[in-house]
Amino acid sequence: MRTWCVPPKADGDYVWRLEDVIQTYMLPYDAQRPVVCFDETNRQLFGEVREPELPEPGKPARQDNEYERKGTCNLFMMCEPLVGWRHVRVTDRRTRLDHAQCVKELVDVRYAKAEKVLLVQDNLNTHSGGSLYERFTPEEALRILNRIEFHYTPKHGSWLNMAETEIGIMGRQCLNRRLDCQAQIAGEVAAWENKRNERKARIHWTFTLAVARQKLRKLYPSIEA
Repeated sequence: MRTWCVPPKADGDYVWRLEDVIQTYMLPYDAQRPVVCFDETNRQLFGEVREPELPEPGKPARQDNEYERKGTCNLFMMCEPLVGWRHVRVTDRRTRLDHAQCVKELVDVRYAKAEKVLLVQDNLNTHSGGSLYERFTPEEALRILNRIEFHYTPKHGSWLNMAETEIGIMGRQCLNRRLDCQAQIAGEVAAWENKRNERKARIHWTFTLAVARQKLRKLYPSIEA
């Protein structure tokens, strides 16, 4: 069951961003203006202290409770919900430069023929056009920005980002055990991604404007006549 993390009180800015993202999701499919969701997550790397024991007849598999920490890595999730596509980029960190590289990849590789990419993401400080200027020349940064239309989820509204849902699915389906290095993470994620893309697995999104205005009506500013 999906839980909503919403503030006890909201304002017009919260509602505006909420409805902007929902309205963007409701747009009909347009290859020239694809709606893409972007998010990231951090993953801890754990190694085994003792070799796990494989299952045998009458004996289940066994794993020692003790483990070895081997650092962390970052996973950038990019997905286009309407066509059932997703791609995960595994990196050492999640800096502005890493974010900028992902955006350039979307514009120049995946959506090279699109007119503009409608990018849904949260308000993390690295998620801005400024990241592109820190990574590329001004001319290149502006060229990329002219191909992007940003749509930000409101604060306490990251649950609106379908990329966050994909991250949750990925965690349950392929990262639900100890993995000890970035290469192993990347391999597991690539296999999961390819299988899910082949099926064109899509998220069943039912949270429309009408539903939002009904279920979250207490968050909407009251208008005095």
